[in-house]
Amino acid sequence: MPQPVVGRKLPVPPARSGCPINMTVELLGDRWSLIVLRDIMFSGNTHFRELLGGSIEGIASNILASRLAKLVDAGLLTREDDPSHRQKVDYRLTEAAIQLVPVLAQLGAWGAHWLDTAPELTIRAELLAAGGPPLWERFMAELRATHLDGASAPADGVLAELTAAYQSKSTL
Repeated sequence: MPQPVVGRKLPVPPARSGCPINMTVELLGDRWSLIVLRDIMFSGNTHFRELLGGSIEGIASNILASRLAKLVDAGLLTREDDPSHRQKVDYRLTEAAIQLVPVLAQLGAWGAHWLDTAPELTIRAELLAAGGPPLWERFMAELRATHLDGASAPADGVLAELTAAYQSKSTL
């Protein structure tokens, strides 16, 4: 499990209690916030239209806009104007969001084990669970390079491996 980053705390609205689990659930526990973060992490999409069109759950545009704004306000995403197009905005993960990789991996592993999931959508969860912390660390390093440092996603990185596995299952 990654070590917590010491320093800046995320800005969160007042919670019902100071319990860390409660506060995290209040921040991330709505239906869409983790799905939006998942989609940015695992699709490589960082623009509104890409996220809207790539949502397999069919998120509505007003909900996506609301969640993106909430995640920016919470310090989990940054929002920057895209220099390639005047009307495009680029959403990038922050370090706090990147450190949710183990949480998402564990949620996926739990769901794959206990729920009747689609095989093509389960393969990434299974690979993340099988790879464990070493794979999560590689993936987080890759996300840091692409989202924090602006590098291109490596063609042979973790995201490429997970995407190839998903594509091979979804074409069967």
